[in-house]
Amino acid sequence: MITIIAAIGRDNAIGRNGDLAFHLRADMQHFKELTTGHTVVMGRKTFDSLPKGALPNRRNIVITRNPDFTAAGTERAASLDEAIAMAAGEEIFIIGGGEIYRQALPLADRMELTLIDADTPDADTFFPAIDPTRWRKLTATTPATDESTALTYTFQTYHRF
Repeated sequence: MITIIAAIGRDNAIGRNGDLAFHLRADMQHFKELTTGHTVVMGRKTFDSLPKGALPNRRNIVITRNPDFTAAGTERAASLDEAIAMAAGEEIFIIGGGEIYRQALPLADRMELTLIDADTPDADTFFPAIDPTRWRKLTATTPATDESTALTYTFQTYHRF
């Protein structure tokens, strides 16, 4: 199973200046609960944005064209296809960035999205458009508000059909 996991603003923003567009405590906890014990696949820029390097208790595969890339706790793949082949038979979570999401969208079985009711005018990285003829929303939580940012969000699960 290939699952895309992302936090997305109303304008499809996911990042700015090499960092996430949004930092919500509940979203980070949700991400950790879903991905712990599984394989996470990310682009090199996403890896570089992680404050402590490789995510603990997960297999970390970093996609980069640099054959000399090494980082503690990671494995290198030259492409998304190679990363998926490396993790064959495992549950894979695609965690970014924008180009990796774009490549993974046609391959994914499921999406776990945190939809945030906010725009990010200075965003520079965006989630690709979701084709509603290919995806069905299975679940959505009641909107909640993050205490520290006052942003409203919902967790939503989509499956390909």
